[in-house]
Amino acid sequence: MTGTQWQLDASHGQLLVRTDVAGRAAKMGHRLTIVMERWNATVSWSGDRPTDVELAVEVDSLQVLQGEGGMTSLTPPEKTLIRSNALKCLDSKKHRLIRFASSDVEVTDDGYRLSGELEIHGRRKPHVVEVAVTEGPPGSWQVSGASRVLHSDFGVRRYSMLMGAMQVADEVTVSFSGTIEADGA
Repeated sequence: MTGTQWQLDASHGQLLVRTDVAGRAAKMGHRLTIVMERWNATVSWSGDRPTDVELAVEVDSLQVLQGEGGMTSLTPPEKTLIRSNALKCLDSKKHRLIRFASSDVEVTDDGYRLSGELEIHGRRKPHVVEVAVTEGPPGSWQVSGASRVLHSDFGVRRYSMLMGAMQVADEVTVSFSGTIEADGA
Protein backbone atom coordinates (compact mmCIF):
# COMPACT_ATOMS: atom_id res chain seq x y z
CA MET A 1 0.00 0.00 0.00
CA THR A 2 1.98 2.95 -1.21
CA GLY A 3 1.03 6.36 -2.50
CA THR A 4 0.47 9.78 -1.07
CA GLN A 5 -3.30 10.13 -1.02
CA TRP A 6 -6.29 7.99 -1.91
CA GLN A 7 -9.72 9.36 -2.82
CA LEU A 8 -12.51 6.90 -2.10
CA ASP A 9 -16.26 7.06 -2.62
CA ALA A 10 -19.33 4.83 -2.90
CA SER A 11 -17.85 3.14 -5.98
CA HIS A 12 -15.30 1.52 -3.63
CA GLY A 13 -17.75 0.01 -1.17
CA GLN A 14 -20.91 0.25 0.85
CA LEU A 15 -21.48 2.39 3.93
CA LEU A 16 -24.40 0.97 5.92
CA VAL A 17 -26.30 2.00 9.05
CA ARG A 18 -28.22 -0.64 11.00
CA THR A 19 -30.84 0.35 13.54
CA ASP A 20 -32.73 -1.56 16.19
CA VAL A 21 -36.07 -0.97 17.89
CA ALA A 22 -36.74 -0.16 21.56
CA GLY A 23 -39.79 0.31 23.78
CA ARG A 24 -42.71 -1.77 24.98
CA ALA A 25 -44.01 -2.23 21.41
CA ALA A 26 -40.58 -2.95 19.87
CA LYS A 27 -41.81 -6.19 18.27
CA MET A 28 -44.02 -4.09 15.99
CA GLY A 29 -41.08 -2.11 14.57
CA HIS A 30 -38.51 -2.87 11.91
CA ARG A 31 -34.78 -3.17 12.37
CA LEU A 32 -33.55 -1.13 9.43
CA THR A 33 -30.63 -1.39 7.07
CA ILE A 34 -29.87 2.00 5.55
CA VAL A 35 -27.28 2.74 2.87
CA MET A 36 -25.47 6.08 2.61
CA GLU A 37 -25.16 6.55 -1.15
CA ARG A 38 -22.93 9.65 -1.30
CA TRP A 39 -19.73 9.80 0.71
CA ASN A 40 -16.07 10.43 0.12
CA ALA A 41 -12.97 9.61 2.07
CA THR A 42 -9.38 10.75 1.79
CA VAL A 43 -6.64 8.48 3.06
CA SER A 44 -3.21 10.10 3.34
CA TRP A 45 -0.15 7.85 3.27
CA SER A 46 3.44 8.10 4.37
CA GLY A 47 5.44 5.25 2.89
CA ASP A 48 3.48 2.05 3.37
CA ARG A 49 1.09 3.16 6.12
CA PRO A 50 -1.87 5.50 6.37
CA THR A 51 -1.38 8.62 8.47
CA ASP A 52 -4.77 10.37 8.20
CA VAL A 53 -8.30 9.44 7.22
CA GLU A 54 -11.10 11.92 6.60
CA LEU A 55 -14.67 10.93 5.75
CA ALA A 56 -17.64 13.10 4.74
CA VAL A 57 -21.11 11.60 4.29
CA GLU A 58 -24.01 13.48 2.70
CA VAL A 59 -26.90 13.00 5.13
CA ASP A 60 -29.61 13.35 2.48
CA SER A 61 -28.11 10.42 0.54
CA LEU A 62 -29.57 7.92 2.99
CA GLN A 63 -31.86 5.28 1.52
CA VAL A 64 -33.71 2.53 3.36
CA LEU A 65 -32.68 -0.84 1.92
CA GLN A 66 -34.71 -3.17 4.09
CA GLY A 67 -36.47 -3.71 7.38
CA GLU A 68 -36.40 -6.91 9.38
CA GLY A 69 -39.07 -7.87 11.88
CA GLY A 70 -42.18 -5.79 12.33
CA MET A 71 -45.78 -6.76 11.74
CA THR A 72 -45.54 -6.61 7.93
CA SER A 73 -42.88 -6.24 5.26
CA LEU A 74 -41.83 -2.70 4.41
CA THR A 75 -43.46 -1.29 1.29
CA PRO A 76 -41.80 1.32 -0.96
CA PRO A 77 -44.06 4.11 0.42
CA GLU A 78 -43.11 3.10 3.99
CA LYS A 79 -39.42 3.22 3.07
CA THR A 80 -39.98 6.74 1.71
CA LEU A 81 -41.73 7.78 4.92
CA ILE A 82 -38.96 6.28 7.08
CA ARG A 83 -36.36 8.16 5.01
CA SER A 84 -38.26 11.42 5.47
CA ASN A 85 -38.54 10.87 9.23
CA ALA A 86 -34.83 10.03 9.51
CA LEU A 87 -33.86 13.20 7.62
CA LYS A 88 -36.05 15.26 9.98
CA CYS A 89 -34.49 13.61 13.06
CA LEU A 90 -31.02 14.33 11.68
CA ASP A 91 -32.08 17.90 10.76
CA SER A 92 -30.48 17.30 7.35
CA LYS A 93 -31.31 20.75 5.96
CA LYS A 94 -29.15 22.36 8.65
CA HIS A 95 -26.58 19.58 9.19
CA ARG A 96 -25.86 18.33 5.69
CA LEU A 97 -22.73 16.30 6.45
CA ILE A 98 -21.53 13.68 8.88
CA ARG A 99 -17.75 13.85 9.24
CA PHE A 100 -14.98 11.78 10.74
CA ALA A 101 -11.35 12.93 10.89
CA SER A 102 -8.62 10.79 12.39
CA SER A 103 -5.97 12.28 14.64
CA ASP A 104 -4.11 8.99 15.06
CA VAL A 105 -3.80 5.84 12.93
CA GLU A 106 -2.44 2.83 14.79
CA VAL A 107 -1.45 -0.47 13.19
CA THR A 108 -3.32 -3.49 14.64
CA ASP A 109 -2.98 -7.23 14.03
CA ASP A 110 -5.64 -7.21 11.29
CA GLY A 111 -5.62 -3.61 10.07
CA TYR A 112 -5.78 -0.20 11.70
CA ARG A 113 -7.34 1.64 14.63
CA LEU A 114 -8.47 5.12 13.65
CA SER A 115 -8.83 7.51 16.59
CA GLY A 116 -10.32 10.88 15.89
CA GLU A 117 -13.37 13.07 16.01
CA LEU A 118 -16.85 12.24 14.72
CA GLU A 119 -19.28 15.05 13.91
CA ILE A 120 -22.99 14.37 13.63
CA HIS A 121 -25.82 16.91 13.91
CA GLY A 122 -23.30 19.69 14.59
CA ARG A 123 -21.79 17.95 17.63
CA ARG A 124 -18.27 16.55 17.79
CA LYS A 125 -17.14 13.66 19.94
CA PRO A 126 -13.98 11.54 20.15
CA HIS A 127 -14.49 8.28 18.27
CA VAL A 128 -12.51 5.15 17.45
CA VAL A 129 -13.01 2.99 14.36
CA GLU A 130 -11.42 -0.45 13.90
CA VAL A 131 -10.66 -1.27 10.26
CA ALA A 132 -9.72 -4.75 9.03
CA VAL A 133 -7.61 -4.99 5.88
CA THR A 134 -6.89 -8.21 4.00
CA GLU A 135 -5.47 -8.96 0.60
CA GLY A 136 -8.17 -9.41 -2.01
CA PRO A 137 -7.87 -10.27 -5.68
CA PRO A 138 -4.38 -9.48 -7.03
CA GLY A 139 -3.60 -5.78 -6.68
CA SER A 140 -6.47 -5.03 -4.30
CA TRP A 141 -7.40 -4.94 -0.62
CA GLN A 142 -10.60 -5.94 1.16
CA VAL A 143 -11.42 -3.31 3.78
CA SER A 144 -14.13 -3.60 6.42
CA GLY A 145 -15.06 -2.08 9.71
CA ALA A 146 -17.95 -1.39 12.05
CA SER A 147 -18.55 1.14 14.75
CA ARG A 148 -21.34 1.84 17.20
CA VAL A 149 -22.80 5.32 17.55
CA LEU A 150 -25.38 6.63 20.04
CA HIS A 151 -28.05 9.11 18.95
CA SER A 152 -27.91 10.65 22.43
CA ASP A 153 -24.19 11.46 22.14
CA PHE A 154 -24.94 13.77 19.22
CA GLY A 155 -28.30 15.25 20.21
CA VAL A 156 -30.14 13.38 17.46
CA ARG A 157 -33.82 12.87 18.24
CA ARG A 158 -34.82 9.23 17.91
CA TYR A 159 -37.96 8.63 15.90
CA SER A 160 -40.79 7.22 18.00
CA MET A 161 -44.47 6.47 17.72
CA LEU A 162 -47.28 5.16 19.89
CA MET A 163 -46.38 7.73 22.53
CA GLY A 164 -42.84 6.35 22.77
CA ALA A 165 -43.87 2.70 23.10
CA MET A 166 -41.94 2.01 19.90
CA GLN A 167 -38.82 3.94 18.97
CA VAL A 168 -35.52 3.66 17.20
CA ALA A 169 -32.94 2.32 19.66
CA ASP A 170 -30.29 4.78 20.85
CA GLU A 171 -27.42 2.71 19.43
CA VAL A 172 -26.87 2.24 15.70
CA THR A 173 -24.11 0.31 13.96
CA VAL A 174 -22.27 1.92 11.06
CA SER A 175 -20.31 -0.46 8.85
CA PHE A 176 -18.18 -0.30 5.74
CA SER A 177 -17.04 -3.03 3.41
CA GLY A 178 -15.31 -2.60 0.11
CA THR A 179 -12.48 -3.32 -2.24
CA ILE A 180 -9.71 -0.85 -2.89
CA GLU A 181 -7.05 -1.15 -5.55
CA ALA A 182 -3.53 -1.15 -4.13
CA ASP A 183 -2.92 2.21 -5.84
CA GLY A 184 -5.99 3.73 -4.14
CA ALA A 185 -8.18 3.75 -7.23
